Amino acid sequence: MTHEQFKSLIRNVPDFPKQGIQFKDITTAMKDAECLKWIRDEVTNLYRDKGITQVVGLESRGFIIGPAVAMELGAGFVLARKPGKLPADVISATYNKEYGTDTIQLHRDALTENDVVLIHDDLLATGGSIDGAIKLVKKAGVKKIYVNFLIELNGLNGRDLIDKDIEVTSLVQF
Repeated sequence: MTHEQFKSLIRNVPDFPKQGIQFKDITTAMKDAECLKWIRDEVTNLYRDKGITQVVGLESRGFIIGPAVAMELGAGFVLARKPGKLPADVISATYNKEYGTDTIQLHRDALTENDVVLIHDDLLATGGSIDGAIKLVKKAGVKKIYVNFLIELNGLNGRDLIDKDIEVTSLVQF
């Protein structure tokens, strides 16, 4: 599998979830077993020597590849969820989206100051959700943060919201 082959397996769905949006559907790539393994291996290889201790997956598509990468790296997996979904004491961060604000949460005891964290999500568009996730992980006082996406949409300037000292990778760009 190559990056271009992976890219060709991503379905474009016009006008979803609303008119004018070109939705990048990764389910067509995920159903291909060879592609799924390739994605896991590609993301893992990017971070193998970074000392990652925790992978934080953003709800909900960050929950697909994130745990597999965490296992390959010998790291833990932490869920970043919408309010009301985590059962214990949480920390929260609110962020701006295209159409308002949203909030993301972690269990208060999920991360420590000794953790090196990889935040993983499927797609970087305008950057709102990753901005919230970074704020949240920083609240936990971790040692270092890395960020990874499967897909990055160029032209929407999502990277502009990410601190320049945070290394950001994406497998493919549209």
